[in-house]
Amino acid sequence: MRFEPVYSDPRPRDDPDAASSAPIWQVVPHNGHRPVPLPSGGATPPYDGTAAAPYPVVPQPVTPPAPPRPRVDFAVVRELRRELSERLTLWQRGREFSTAEEDVERARLAVTVVAEYADSTRRAGTPMSAAEERMLLDQVNAELVGLGRLQTLLVDNSIEEVHILGCDSVRITRRGGGVDWAEPIADSDEEMVEILQAAARRAGATERSLSTSKPTLDLQLPDGSRLAAVFLVSHRPYAVIRKHNTIEVTLDEISGGRADLDEMLDGLIRDFLRAAMRAGLNIMVAGLAGAGKTTVIRALMDEIPADEPYVLLEESRELLPARRGRKHRAVMSFESREGHGDRGPDGRPAGEVTIADLIPVALRMGVLRIIVGEVRSREIVPMLQAMTTSRGSMCTIHARTPAGVSERIIELALSHGREMTVEQARRMAGNALDLIVYVTIEDETAIGGRKHRFVSHVEEVIGVGEGNRITTTTVFGPGPDGRAVPRHLPERVRDQLLRVGYDARLLTRYIEAATGAWRRPRHSRLGRPA
Repeated sequence: MRFEPVYSDPRPRDDPDAASSAPIWQVVPHNGHRPVPLPSGGATPPYDGTAAAPYPVVPQPVTPPAPPRPRVDFAVVRELRRELSERLTLWQRGREFSTAEEDVERARLAVTVVAEYADSTRRAGTPMSAAEERMLLDQVNAELVGLGRLQTLLVDNSIEEVHILGCDSVRITRRGGGVDWAEPIADSDEEMVEILQAAARRAGATERSLSTSKPTLDLQLPDGSRLAAVFLVSHRPYAVIRKHNTIEVTLDEISGGRADLDEMLDGLIRDFLRAAMRAGLNIMVAGLAGAGKTTVIRALMDEIPADEPYVLLEESRELLPARRGRKHRAVMSFESREGHGDRGPDGRPAGEVTIADLIPVALRMGVLRIIVGEVRSREIVPMLQAMTTSRGSMCTIHARTPAGVSERIIELALSHGREMTVEQARRMAGNALDLIVYVTIEDETAIGGRKHRFVSHVEEVIGVGEGNRITTTTVFGPGPDGRAVPRHLPERVRDQLLRVGYDARLLTRYIEAATGAWRRPRHSRLGRPA
């Protein structure tokens, strides 16, 4: 046994400032076991009598807190942004260039401008660290593309959702459910609105704005995140960003194939839904906000044959077909457009194009599948009408419970117009839908747990039965821990599944045993069986 000094400071040993750290002596046992630090004062604690301990057992030292992140002077950021913008304008003048060439030159000039500023501070006697210089460079680039300090939140993959409640109140929800409060994203609410307006101007093909005549905003940010904002009609400007951290996803991955994703369905549900996609069944994915409906529908879209044309309709692009690489080369993506200016005789602002307007257009595009990112209003009627004349179409819908899905469909259908009745809506849904997949979210972060997202129900829509009610069969329903397990064999769609090689009788033994095929146990704080 020998004694060696150990430095408690987290900086490297070759750091010139590290020499000031006082060493803590540790015992290095002769048998090669992990060193154990001694408590301050060097006193050896008494042996606790356990035969397995080859040397004294002592508590581990407390890890020193991480050094604080360097702060950025945003007045300096804006000044360097102006300098960078001027130099880029001079470079662009009188020449032809591609977008890639402009990006390269912008990056080069940003490095130059920040390096010159760092040199000037060193000459003034206040040198910048490498970390401060890197952060300054990131902020200057972010300011130039119009997102400012928001950019630092967008590049953090641990963030799931951001609530901006005025410029200086930024609430962050982490992927595991933890909550943090971040630095202000602007120096004033007015500057925050300018950032949001700049994001709207860069929204892409469809026109977006945030102005006195249009005080709300809904758009997709460059990284694929979804932003909703409001001002003037609210006490302060508010914005919410929902990040999409699982853009590329498959049924295999959400059935336990990726350790970083929730196991949202098991192998039995995966195979059933895969066969349903091959059979061209019409599927509605339902659940609460944030439950994972978009993730499930992305995984289902991955099952569409690579060369099959289909139409994707969204209010703001969220399913992101462009990021699917070359797999779906024949997808046609439509996005609704906000109206601006005076209202016409129908009460709608000029230039408005809604999802309901686009569905008839989609039917003329010669496709079998129409996918609507989310039905929220009267567009559900043309969506259901399209499903009655197509196969393999899909949509998502918000609903509090599986039992409430049919009532939610009726509620939205009645907003279509006075000519729609409850009976018509039910008949339409009974004829159009084949399956309803319900995704459950259980948030246990308030009691020290995490968010659980999983498929709890797969309902087969039989049609309209007695009393003009939508009749369903629960093919998969909640098991002991809430996750879906086989309950009944499908009835109406059985032959369609057989034609693509899926025999639902494989589920029989699981139905008799009332078990599923989930790979990982679900650890709930409520004490449910796993």
